[in-house]
Amino acid sequence: MLLLLVIPFISSKITAQSKSQKPNIVIINMDDMGYGDTEPYGMTGIPTPHFNQVAKEGMRLTNFNSAQAICTASRAALLTGCYPNRIGMSGVLLPGAKHALNPKEETIASLLKKSGYKTANYGKWHLGNNLPYWPTNYGFDEFFGIPYSHDVWPIDYDGYSLVTDPKDLRSTFPPLPLISNTTVIDTIRNIKEASKLTTLFTEKAVGFIKKNKKQPFFLYLTHPLPHAPLAVSDKFKGKSELGLFGDVIMEIDWSIGEILKTLDQEGLTKNTVVIVTSDNGPWLFFGDNAGSSGGYREGKSTTWEGGTRVPFLIRWPGKIEAGTVNGSLMTNMDLLPTIADITKSALPENKIDGLDFLSLLTGKTNKGPRDTFYYYFGVGSNNLEAIRYKHWKLVFPHKSTSYNKNLTGKGGLRGKGAVVEVPLALYDLAHDPGEVRDVQELYPEIVAEIQKIAETAREDLGDDLTNKVGKNVRKPAIVE
Repeated sequence: MLLLLVIPFISSKITAQSKSQKPNIVIINMDDMGYGDTEPYGMTGIPTPHFNQVAKEGMRLTNFNSAQAICTASRAALLTGCYPNRIGMSGVLLPGAKHALNPKEETIASLLKKSGYKTANYGKWHLGNNLPYWPTNYGFDEFFGIPYSHDVWPIDYDGYSLVTDPKDLRSTFPPLPLISNTTVIDTIRNIKEASKLTTLFTEKAVGFIKKNKKQPFFLYLTHPLPHAPLAVSDKFKGKSELGLFGDVIMEIDWSIGEILKTLDQEGLTKNTVVIVTSDNGPWLFFGDNAGSSGGYREGKSTTWEGGTRVPFLIRWPGKIEAGTVNGSLMTNMDLLPTIADITKSALPENKIDGLDFLSLLTGKTNKGPRDTFYYYFGVGSNNLEAIRYKHWKLVFPHKSTSYNKNLTGKGGLRGKGAVVEVPLALYDLAHDPGEVRDVQELYPEIVAEIQKIAETAREDLGDDLTNKVGKNVRKPAIVE
């Protein structure tokens, strides 16, 4: 009888251990944090010890790109491993949007849930505004956060005054809802209330780790900051030498530190992959309330490097060599297949665009599998604006937002941008990362080679600039 009692105990213990051997996955994704906004990427004046810690204990990538430099599209790419336009999720969702991410699309969360993971998203979602298009319908066991950006509310740039001008789109927006799973539990009505969000989401994330420490988990912490309007808690207000923006970055750094500390306290550090990144480059309209693209051209909502190139730090003790730096071309689409390999999860049946970078991250090779990247952009359109091939970038004629043609804002006020005509140009990013010198006349053979790649992209994904309809695109969910 004693033996019979012991055997189930041993069996359950072995099962628990085998589950714990699967690595936990933590992705901390900031909003509008530029390439140059933290110390590992050259920022001075804002102490970021916990960004530094992840870089020191893991790998820093210097050529990591968002699939599209705007909120909704970038997040769709990260979670599904697809170009946003492949799945009908280009641009940005605003209240009243008539589409959302199709629940038939597999996400990192749905793949890992099938592999026995507990999954949670705390923070900003931005892939569907209304039920049933919130995270719990896409593989997340838990969601606590906001459905879209915290500037999508009827509040002026001072963070308090109601917008009453009917010509201003913001006057039509509802109060910002705060959601727990599938229930609106509160609203965020001004900047003071928004200043609590970083702490609130961090506390939820810490609680999730502690609650699920005995089984594998996927934590997707999506801070709504440093997207404007800037909001910071009292404990970080005035802490930075660089004003309110610096205060916000310091609070985000604190949040990362809380996650790292909790992993340490629960004995989970060695078995947890921690990824720190951003959805796109800085929203430079806001001047001193915006971040830095780290010397790259332009920012958010453009296909210049300042829009798409973002920070990426990854730590996995014992698997990823500490203190390493790599310049291979990688995108946020590549996270899904890489995480699937790490966790031995099945890939989606539908076509994806991401590539598996595990061999690069673990040092088995020094070069990643990607040498091509399509720079699509469009809010209500599908424009192939550039193509990266190896260290070359061919930019196609298009209209683009430019922050360099007008004065930016100050003190939280939005400046005026400009729309400029961009001509055909070829840039050698290895020698000209700032995209200053057009060298197409020196390398006509490179232009011709990339033009052929462009035709393949247009055939596959379409291109409104050349009136091409993609043959392999899938439909989003239609909101009724």
